[in-house]
Amino acid sequence: MAFHNQLNALPLAVRLKREPAEHKGSAGKVILIGGAPGMAGALILAGNACLHLGAGWTMLEMLDSASVHVDIDHPELMIRLADHNPNTVLINNKPDLLAIGPGLGRSGTAIAWLQSTLALENIPLVLDADALNLISESENLLAALKKRNQEFLEATVLTPHPGEAAKLLKLTTEQIQSDRESTIEKLVSLTGSIVVLKGQHTLIASPHHPALVCAEGNPGMGTGGMGDILTGGIAALAAQGIRHHLDLWQASCLAVQLHASAADSLVSKGIGAIGLTPSETIFEMRSLLNKLL
Repeated sequence: MAFHNQLNALPLAVRLKREPAEHKGSAGKVILIGGAPGMAGALILAGNACLHLGAGWTMLEMLDSASVHVDIDHPELMIRLADHNPNTVLINNKPDLLAIGPGLGRSGTAIAWLQSTLALENIPLVLDADALNLISESENLLAALKKRNQEFLEATVLTPHPGEAAKLLKLTTEQIQSDRESTIEKLVSLTGSIVVLKGQHTLIASPHHPALVCAEGNPGMGTGGMGDILTGGIAALAAQGIRHHLDLWQASCLAVQLHASAADSLVSKGIGAIGLTPSETIFEMRSLLNKLL
């Protein structure tokens, strides 16, 4: 932590305060893509975080046909079977923001959706999980990511955990963890993206912003799904930020700190650290966000 400035993004939340006449269009339309067979829960978690942190529309493009049905607990989520022609879907739906990766898998359909999202013009894009794994395995996808970032500055954020970072950089996880400062600098240089390097004391950096460290967070966050809700949180805040003067860098910083602070808040109430769940953390993130407005 001595090498980094500490993240202090929570004051940015006031920019999301809504005027009385605002409507769902003011809060942005988000499409989240993923949920291959056996991994639908990852996309549902990301969608629930996006919904509860304020996106106007939350639309899930689900790759698992068996999981494409109404979520009884959250009927507000629009869940659809991911079409084999993603270009048509994206053109017709005109999203304000895309997020791809939670439970995406590595099928041909997953690759087609990733190619289409990387090619979509200047809207914010969040890349997580298998989207990052696919990029690490393909020079063409990496080149498409670099091209996007050259044309649209700071319009893409990557959220790797140490294992995904290792694949992108062709290193071991141990090498990543031994020098996280160097790792995030290499990831920014390689991809030209905003990068959130998850883990103890999550780091965030970009081509135009030096690394910041999130001092909040606790071991209870080390459970499956926590990264998915961060993806959904970034998506929701960035989608609202389009019309509320909060860019993707600022939205990502706010989401990272809100995510970790919510986990700490729950632990302070005796909920966790052992057994802390992503679903509980979503609601605490919502509560903290509204208290900041």
